[in-house]
Formats: sequence, C-alpha cells, structure tokens
Amino acid sequence: MYNYDQFDADFVRERVAQFRDQVGRRLDGSLTEEEFKPLRLQNGLYLQLHAYMLRVAIPYGVLNATQFRQLALIADRFDRGYAHFTTRQNLQFNWPKLVDVPDILDLLADVDMHCIQTSGNCIRNVTADQFAGVAGDEIEDPRPVAELIRQWSSHHPEFSFLPRKFKVAVSGAARDRALLKAHDLAIRIVRNEAGETGYEVLVGGGLGRTPMIGKVVRDFLPKGQLLAYLEAVMRVYNAEGRRDNKYKARIKILVHEIGVEAFQARVEAELRAIGSTSPGDELEELARIAAAFDTVHYSRLAPRSEKFDAACARNARFAEWARTNLFTHRVDGYAAVTVSLKPVGGVPGDMTAAQMRLFAELAERFSLDEIRVTHAQNLVLPHVRLDDLHALWLELVDADLATANVGLITDIIACPGLDYCALATARSIPIAQAISTRFADAARQAEIGPLQIKISGCINACGHHHVGHIGILGLEKRGQESYQITLGGDATENAAIGDLLGPGVSAQEVPDAIERIVDHYLAHRLTDELFIDTVRRLGVDEFRAAFLGAQDEAA
Repeated sequence: MYNYDQFDADFVRERVAQFRDQVGRRLDGSLTEEEFKPLRLQNGLYLQLHAYMLRVAIPYGVLNATQFRQLALIADRFDRGYAHFTTRQNLQFNWPKLVDVPDILDLLADVDMHCIQTSGNCIRNVTADQFAGVAGDEIEDPRPVAELIRQWSSHHPEFSFLPRKFKVAVSGAARDRALLKAHDLAIRIVRNEAGETGYEVLVGGGLGRTPMIGKVVRDFLPKGQLLAYLEAVMRVYNAEGRRDNKYKARIKILVHEIGVEAFQARVEAELRAIGSTSPGDELEELARIAAAFDTVHYSRLAPRSEKFDAACARNARFAEWARTNLFTHRVDGYAAVTVSLKPVGGVPGDMTAAQMRLFAELAERFSLDEIRVTHAQNLVLPHVRLDDLHALWLELVDADLATANVGLITDIIACPGLDYCALATARSIPIAQAISTRFADAARQAEIGPLQIKISGCINACGHHHVGHIGILGLEKRGQESYQITLGGDATENAAIGDLLGPGVSAQEVPDAIERIVDHYLAHRLTDELFIDTVRRLGVDEFRAAFLGAQDEAA
C-alpha cells in the first residue's frame, strides 16, 4: 500500500470542503443543474437513470482492510447495503442522495480515499495489473510508476479539461493482465537489449463506438524521461484532439486520422519544445514514491505445502476452487487468490456490506492486510500462505464468496446496463445472470475451459464486449432490446477486436445462441485446445452457421 503524506491529505480535504459548498448551492438553487454538472463530474458524481451514482477511486486497484470497512459502512449508511466494482478497478455506490455526498467524501478522506478524477474529461484513475508485485513474469513492480502518474495528473492545470476522458494503464509483466492495448495510453516496463529497464509506450487504444487497438509510439523510453514524454503526448492530444464531436474526440481518432508516424513526430517535436529535463529529478521522485509503499514481510516457507495438498486430496470442491482461483506467487509458500464476485445467477461485481466487512477481516488474517480489485470485477487477496488456503476457503464458502469460476464461462464481465445507467440502451445484468445459470454446472464449465464473455448495455462498451472471446452488445431496435454477438476478441497481449456473427437476437435467445457457439467449439476443438485458439484456427465464419442455428454439417 502507498501511504499518503500530509500534502495528499490536505489536498483531498480541501476538495471535500469545496464540493460541500457546491452541493449546498445546488440544493438551495443558487446553482442550476447545468452549472452544477461539471462540478459534480469532477468529484465522481453522476446522475444515473434512477438516482445519483458516486464512483470511488481505487488507484491501481489496491486497498487495505480499513478502507474496505469504510466502504462497507458507507454502503450501509448511505446506499442500499452493497457496492459495485467496475472494469476500471473502481467502486460505485448506485443510490446516494445528493445531500449526503459531502459526508461520504469526508468518510472516504478519513481513510485516504476520494472520488477525484473518476469522471470528467481528464486523466482518469490509473489502472494496473492486479498481480503487480506478485507475478513471477514481472520485470518490475509497476505500482510506483502508476502512483507517479496519479500524482502528476491530479488537477494538472493543462489537462483537467481535455477533449474527452483519458484512461491510462501500467504493467511490468510479460503477460498483459491490465488490458493495456485498449487504453488511451499504456505503459509497460521492459528491458532493452543492453539489459536496461525502461518503458514501452502505447497510444490510441480504446473501445466504445470506434474500437481500436493501441499502437506502440516508443518501444523503449529510458527511465527518468516518462513524465516529459507523457506531457508531450497530452499536449499534442489537447491541442489537436477533436472538440466539435464527442464521438470523435478520443486520442485514438487523432492517431488514426493523422497516422501513428505523424503522431510520433508531433510528440517528439513537442518534447523538444518542452526543453531539457533532468532524468535525475524524476528518478528521485520515483524512489521517494517507492519508499512510501509498505514493505511486505513474507515468511520463509517451503515451495510446497503438505497441508494444502492434503486438503485438495480430501475435498474435491476445494481442489476445484484451487485450480481455478489461485495464481502462482513469486514467493515460495504463497499464492494470490482471486475471489470471484460472479456467483451463479448473481450480479457481476456486486458485494454486500456484510461480505465486505468479512472480507476486510480475511485480508487482515490471511493476506497481510492487502486487497486488489481486478478489471474483471473480481477481488484478489495477493499474499496468502499455501498452508492457510483451506481455512480461507471455508470462510469464503460461508460468505458465498467461494465460486470456483475465475476465467471460466460464468466469470462474466457486465456493465450495469439499463437497470442503472442513463446512457444504456439495453440491460446487461439479466443477460449475465441467464448465461451463468445456463452454464452453472461446474463439470461443464471445466470441460469448456477458459472462455471470457463480456457484456455491454450500450455502444460505450463499459463491459469491454469488443475484446471478449464472446462479446455481447445490447442495443435498442424498434423499441425492443436486441443483442449483437461478436466472436474472437482478446484482452491479453494478443489483443483483438471481435467480429460480428450476425443479426441481433432477443434477450431470451442469447443463452441459446451462446450454447450453440460453445457446442460448436466442443465438437471441433483439438485435444486441450482453448476456445480462443479454436476460433483462431477455424475462423469466425466457421461459427456463423452454429450461431444462426443452422445444422452443423460436420457434426
């Protein structure tokens, strides 16, 4: 965990006091809704379909137990007893009253949390690999870099009113677990041929109305030059990004329209205009930030645990959970545990206040007081002893948090959709619930293997449907909900946009359509071949007849 200093604390408190005054003026009529809107958005407050929604920042997805308990308290006191985790590693309260929001912000500030820049046309919450600092394929822990960017971008005087919202992700690993290529800007820590550590910079990714995969604009940026380079990128975008059409205002459109080479040239020219900067200053600041993170004190343990192996041997349910929900830790004797927030028939990403309070206790007992939020709307306990896994699992079972489906067909990403969102054109949650219920059988999920379904309730793609192995987009068509299904998307380092299978289907037809696609895969896969690999080998056209319900001649 990064420890806020006094500057951070004062910064957040001043913002809370400022917004309290703004809310008071809105309530007494001194501010109109039109005048108030940009002010509330700067503080993460949306006006949704039925009520306000408050989005809480969780920088690079890291929390401690004290913060988690405070979120549970807010859920009980000011919401309806639950909270929702998002695909930006944030948390949302869906039912706060406007009059209560300043008090909620004060409670957040008590535990070094806030809602600043979780909305608006600014640099949003910086996300990262949920296994940062834990993964064995990691060159370097990216969280200090993410924190450096957070501090640099918070209320940046030039970049608080960009042409459009701007999303940044950071990773230090070979495998992409942070969806880097679907971000406006992404940074991956790499080594060059000389063995030096630096940054690969990607620009122009994004989903929504015009999905695009990010492009490399610097394959190696030396350490100490990151902020100057980001400054140059942002200045080019701020100056040349479209402001006449919000649908064409993202940086991906600028990169696409002028070409990546021209964009690179503009950034390099801006970098020269900024003038010489001292790499030493940035390196010193990065070292200060890294030192402000808590040191994780691991015990010296054997790489294998007889206790864990014995529990797996005598309890098949525990063994299945261990197969799907554990991630190999870089330290012997430990595992990172992904806790699914996708119970069969449940709402993806929702967690009750009671579950949150228990989870805070489990983080203290089993995970060195640390919690991570994933962009797949799950949680991670990153530092659990192998010896403790069975005891942890028993606690999770009692709390209905032991679903053994991470990465499987029922581990569905879904936006709130038309049940909550004023922008949505169709429901997402009931579709996710219907699919997870259809594929509830654990043996069948295991037979199908890794398969990512992602659902969005409108073209804005908050559910990342474009990069789902199976993507589902809900639209309104002649007054009815209609769902387009895409195939072949990928959210990893091999990022790809899925292809449309055919015309939209009704909500009732979606589970049947998914089942036909899955059955076609099972009938045609090679031994141990994953779903996405079968799609790539056969091609999307081979699945169209199955999707449309035509007889599979090859069966």
